[in-house]
Amino acid sequence: MPVILRWLLRLGPTNPIAVRLVQNGSRRVRHLYVRAAYLAVLIVVLLWVLVFNTQSGAMSYRDLAQAGASSFIWIAYLQIALICVLAPVFMAGAIAQEASPRTWDILLTTPLTSIQIVLGTLTGRLFFILALLVASLPLFALTQYFGGVPGRSIFASYGIAATAALLVGAIAVALAVSRMVGRRAVFAFYIAVVSYVAVTAGVDRYLATIGAGAGPGGDGVTWMTAINPFLALRALLNPSGYPVAEMGLHRGVAAWFLETPVRTWVMGSTILSVLLIAASGFTVRIGGLALAGGGAESNAPWYRRMFGLGSAGSEHRAPRAVWTNPIAWREAAARNATLGRMAARWAFIGAGGLFGIALVALYHGGSMTHGEFQLALLTTVWGELAVTTLVAVNMAATSISREREDGTLDLLLTTPITAGAYLTGKLRGLIAYLLPLLAVPLGTLLLAGVYVILGGIGRKGGVTMSVTPSGMTSAITVPVMLAEAGLVMAVVTIPFIAFCAMVGMYWSLKSKGTLASVVGTVGVVGVISGIVGLCGWNSGESLPWVGPVLSGLSPASLLYAEVEPASGMRDTIQQVGGDLSGARIAALTGAAIGAVIYIVIVYSLHAWMVKNFDQSVRKLAGTR
Repeated sequence: MPVILRWLLRLGPTNPIAVRLVQNGSRRVRHLYVRAAYLAVLIVVLLWVLVFNTQSGAMSYRDLAQAGASSFIWIAYLQIALICVLAPVFMAGAIAQEASPRTWDILLTTPLTSIQIVLGTLTGRLFFILALLVASLPLFALTQYFGGVPGRSIFASYGIAATAALLVGAIAVALAVSRMVGRRAVFAFYIAVVSYVAVTAGVDRYLATIGAGAGPGGDGVTWMTAINPFLALRALLNPSGYPVAEMGLHRGVAAWFLETPVRTWVMGSTILSVLLIAASGFTVRIGGLALAGGGAESNAPWYRRMFGLGSAGSEHRAPRAVWTNPIAWREAAARNATLGRMAARWAFIGAGGLFGIALVALYHGGSMTHGEFQLALLTTVWGELAVTTLVAVNMAATSISREREDGTLDLLLTTPITAGAYLTGKLRGLIAYLLPLLAVPLGTLLLAGVYVILGGIGRKGGVTMSVTPSGMTSAITVPVMLAEAGLVMAVVTIPFIAFCAMVGMYWSLKSKGTLASVVGTVGVVGVISGIVGLCGWNSGESLPWVGPVLSGLSPASLLYAEVEPASGMRDTIQQVGGDLSGARIAALTGAAIGAVIYIVIVYSLHAWMVKNFDQSVRKLAGTR
């Protein structure tokens, strides 16, 4: 074999690091389950959309082509969503497992070059994501039998998904080789990816609402399209509803972003990935970017004393009052053990509270129309709830497995603390820590609801709007949001967060390590909340009376029904000629039913975990 070919192969397929990662990962049953679940979800959605869009009896070729095109669009969006969910999970291992300085010290003694180390880590981690894409290609090919789906669109959608996975992988590897982060940054990395997609999508909708996008109506592609894979896919699959700018209308960077957003996303993410890989090759052998820490200071700075912390290197601190259940106190207080965690938590609370006040102030001053305020409120609260849910999942999924890894669980089992007190304390401590975070989205809704109750405090145009729901011939007057939205959301949101925490604790008890428990929890919570939310969303619009009840089962669909009642509870309002009273009662009833269901699940899981605690702990005793 030529030397140059052997060198090129060792950059990827025959790289020892890549071979080790692929061989070890291929032996894990969990990876098989992930691939099977990935394909199963795509197949079920494809069949469901085909059945929904076809009718019994003879059909024209045009109808078949429309059904095929609609099915392709659904599974293309679903594939991008699954890749964006799974790519950070698979690539997080590059941060968690390679962040140890000892791992790098051993790795750097091998004959591998810097670029081989970086590309081997990237290729080995990225292999599993690309395998998922390749496995779904025959499913996409089936849509060709119906017509209406050009082959170019299929391969373009695969290009968008593959480059998104490549970019996520390059960022993860760059963080790992820089040695600026450790295991604790794994879920922060995941949240950053999800938050980035949500924020850019929200900004895109706002720009389109004010007419700052491309196209004749100003509601086409925006500057956000080329930097968000979902928006790039939308520009590819919906050129009439989400048009690009006319070719030749712009010059330079504006032409790339507004005229060819799909090509710009693919090329831009690829170039950025190459730059990150090149930078990683320089930093991997110079000790990373992490700086050596200094010694302990004799006196704590004022900003540490403000948070009740001592000097950075001190071994003692002032005693604290412990709760009745020490496990609950430790779970809530240990999350605020460092200055960085406390600052991040209060920064989220402070920034979220100020942003909610700013939304109401801008709406009151006339800077926002009714529709813009609804969109901004929905996007803000959805994003804050998503971040809080992800934090709850991460904390709960690592609450027990982390203690098993560091040996703390073995020490706790020698104390008089029972299994019931231990698990109850864990759940209570997690909820106590998360309640201030939940106060941000719920407080924003409460503030907006009080503003609506007060009639806008003299706002020009008031806080009501005239809309004509689909299927009605006359307009109805509805408030910009339901005044009780904050209270109704609190009824179902707090039990839902407790449900997420309990599922995370269940997987944390059963799993050998933190990464496995996080992956399992994200999968279960994502599937359940996604199915309940989508069913509630569609039912709320199209089913009278029962629809709002089903919407109340999920915080996401309930928020949409409360902020945009004319759309979220359309058929129920239409049944009574525009009166909102029945729809409001139905939504509150659904929230109460959802709360009861989540509470029953929490108590059932708690009882099962207490009953099988000793068996589960003994089964994994001594593992790290």
